[in-house]
Amino acid sequence: MAVKITGIGMNLPSKSMTNSDFEKILDTSDQWITERTGIKVRYFSDKDQAASDLAYPACLEAIEKAKISKDSIDLIIVATVTPDYLFPTTACILQNRLGLPPTPAFDLLAGCTGFIYAAEVARNFLESQRYKCILVVAVEELTKILDLQDRNTAVLFGDGAAAAIFQHVEGDTGILSSYISADGSKHQNLILPAGGSKNPASIESINNTMHYIKMDGKAVFRDAVSMMIKATKEALNRANLKKEDIDLFIPHQANIRIIEAIA
Repeated sequence: MAVKITGIGMNLPSKSMTNSDFEKILDTSDQWITERTGIKVRYFSDKDQAASDLAYPACLEAIEKAKISKDSIDLIIVATVTPDYLFPTTACILQNRLGLPPTPAFDLLAGCTGFIYAAEVARNFLESQRYKCILVVAVEELTKILDLQDRNTAVLFGDGAAAAIFQHVEGDTGILSSYISADGSKHQNLILPAGGSKNPASIESINNTMHYIKMDGKAVFRDAVSMMIKATKEALNRANLKKEDIDLFIPHQANIRIIEAIA
């Protein structure tokens, strides 16, 4: 028996923002953005489009490609830092929208690593044989917490959703290994300062733009490169593989410079 991804789906908002669009509202240029990030376009959700709205079509596509019925899903995990609400969870919203019976459903908050963490949780649940079919969703609407006057962050983030069906299947072809890690000492390098119990919403937090993403770009770049190299090596080691054995690497695609540095 093995744990395998049997279907995937994705969805993007209809509205796009090109580098040329940002030239009209920020002191920046297509050349500046492209050279530093490799990004040409990103997608913005509508004002009334919630995370669950973006994720729902991705879920349907994943279910269709996995060739399963919705009723066979016995657990939903949603990875997001931009849920519909703080509570109830976006997973519960999707459970209802998919028309599922009372199925376990919860959100997982792990930032850029959200899908990997959710996949690891799903794999362990499946290997315990308590569940047979798990829907994993990663969805973000980061433009809702983006300061469009801050060119250091405004050009980097967009919105999107992906979904995957994880199943316990016959055979030995499936997920070979995984590696997850965290370093909480660097939490100030990429943070949404307000909105939680540390800094509840207030007039002061709003006036100080504390409900927008704050980032130390140089620190994030440095740590992303070192940690992604470490994670890749460890995942390969756990699978008893060498980098030469791999035909395709699919890295986190936040920044072309990070990818090139890792390569």
